[in-house]
Amino acid sequence: MNSLDAFAAAKLADLETRGLRRNLRANFREDGLWIHVEGRKLLSFSCNDYLNLTHHPAVKAAAAEALETYGLGSGASRLVTGNHPLFEKLEARLAAFKGAEAACVFGAGYLANTGIVPTLAGTGDLILIDELAHACLFAGTQLSPATIHIFRHNDVAHAESLLKSERHKYRHALLLTDGVFSMDGDLAPLPDLAALCALHDCWLMSDDAHGLGVLGLGARGRGRGSRHAFDPPPIIPLQMGTLSKAIGGYGGYLCASQPVVDLMKTRARTFVYSTGMPPALAAGALAALEVIENEPGLSERPLANARLFTAKLGLPPAQSPIVPIILGAVERVMKAASGLADQGFLVMPIRPPTVAEGTARLRFAFTANHPREEIERLAEAVGPLMKDGAINATSP
Repeated sequence: MNSLDAFAAAKLADLETRGLRRNLRANFREDGLWIHVEGRKLLSFSCNDYLNLTHHPAVKAAAAEALETYGLGSGASRLVTGNHPLFEKLEARLAAFKGAEAACVFGAGYLANTGIVPTLAGTGDLILIDELAHACLFAGTQLSPATIHIFRHNDVAHAESLLKSERHKYRHALLLTDGVFSMDGDLAPLPDLAALCALHDCWLMSDDAHGLGVLGLGARGRGRGSRHAFDPPPIIPLQMGTLSKAIGGYGGYLCASQPVVDLMKTRARTFVYSTGMPPALAAGALAALEVIENEPGLSERPLANARLFTAKLGLPPAQSPIVPIILGAVERVMKAASGLADQGFLVMPIRPPTVAEGTARLRFAFTANHPREEIERLAEAVGPLMKDGAINATSP
């Protein structure tokens, strides 16, 4: 065995010993709810397809028509020959939906964050980031030569103390947070963070991957994301998100002012040097946004289903469609997931390094079309897992 293979084999053996090795399993989702995994048909509570739009007839038809008309790929970077008119139409629609001046569409959410952050923050600048922000936000900070400070999760006072002590040393400052935290399901205190950032001339950026389509108060805010979960909605100059969750497709975006968007399109490396997304995905995203705007009750159902689940278990009301049940030990969470699969449910175990040591969990993701009776049956199956001190924490 050569040194490269020996290195990889040793790493894998160590992960296997600690129950942390990950393996791919072939599966397919037949209708947005049911998934076939290794010969078993399971009801999935692990998918981020919150509105079940991956299989919506209008979304599929729009994508199929674009595929037939424009072909599979865009052919090049958008700055070369890959800037299909559908992209500009989608950007205009996203900007209007999010209440921003302009938008920039990237090939993926990960590409968006790893392009946006280093474009805005460089040498002589300051980045503050929530300790539980998504991995791609941290990846973006690591690509920047700016000074980085991590603040405690959703701790506005800690962020304030850092800005008071550090802000004056730097040219510009950028604060990064999720709108909805993907592993805990809680919301960022966006109004307080917005006020803090305004006071200290710090640019606030929120990753709304898990808020778009499922959060928002009132008819004008419904489905527009975590910013609109507050009344009044706070000012967030940098609203990032994905097209792969509630929108049901693939891609990422930034909604911001026209100058900021123009800067991204000329300097963000993951935009400049990446092939444009397939036109069919843009067409599907446009159709999905149409569905969200024209079916107002749809965006309310994932959170309502999550709250039905938390109510059945006597937990605090869910803040988003994501509900974690933290079991602590890796062995315990793996056994729990296997037991739920035996009862017909797919609930993926989440292990380190995705979450901190000692906080392995079951992560439940609720969608619009989950049947009420199945949610109640799931709660009955989960209840025993929470007894005898087996649970360390639950949804916030």
